[in-house]
Amino acid sequence: MIVDERITAYINSLEKELPSHLYELEKSALLEGVPIIRKETQTFLRFLLAVKQPRRILEIGAAVGFSSVFMSEYMPENCSITTIEKVEMRLIKARKNIASAPKGDKITLLEGDARLLLKKLAADGQNLYDFIFLDAAKAQYMNFLPAIMKLLPEGGLLVTDNVLQDGSVAQSRYVITRRDRTIHTRMREYLYAITHMEELETAVLPVGDGVTVSTKIKTAMGAKV
Repeated sequence: MIVDERITAYINSLEKELPSHLYELEKSALLEGVPIIRKETQTFLRFLLAVKQPRRILEIGAAVGFSSVFMSEYMPENCSITTIEKVEMRLIKARKNIASAPKGDKITLLEGDARLLLKKLAADGQNLYDFIFLDAAKAQYMNFLPAIMKLLPEGGLLVTDNVLQDGSVAQSRYVITRRDRTIHTRMREYLYAITHMEELETAVLPVGDGVTVSTKIKTAMGAKV
């Protein structure tokens, strides 16, 4: 827990109730132990969608489809979502949950390795997404970043979830258990990269399990918007 539990509980008590289909989907995922976006992150995403009013959303890491269905509920009418997942056990649930969602027809599920699919999407230079939500394998964030930068237009938002790892990312690697050191090192590398890239302006926020919000402010040529 990054923020005091009492504060988090109070903030979450102010949250609006989810529509019934989202409530049931959230309850099912939690009962099955599937990691989905936390209440605080839900609130923050809904706010960002209202402010940004995106036309095309790309999600990396669909899991069982909760976050893409959630975003479809609050995105503009003229918006569409592309989401990526490779784990077959989660894909089975994601296919079902997206198909039964009220706006499931606006969600495209791509099945396979995100590294390969992102490279394919970025290859022709025509696919741009003004809102990208990264919530996949944490050790792969740096590997996803080059393609993400090609897919993100100037003024676009990149939102990355679970970047503070319950606060452990701030600790020395020597106090991290050996099995978690790779993720710890790679997450710190990712955070340093996106906070120091000239093309991005980034804020790191203690929301949920840690969220970063980045906006692209420069072109590949280095000219400011």
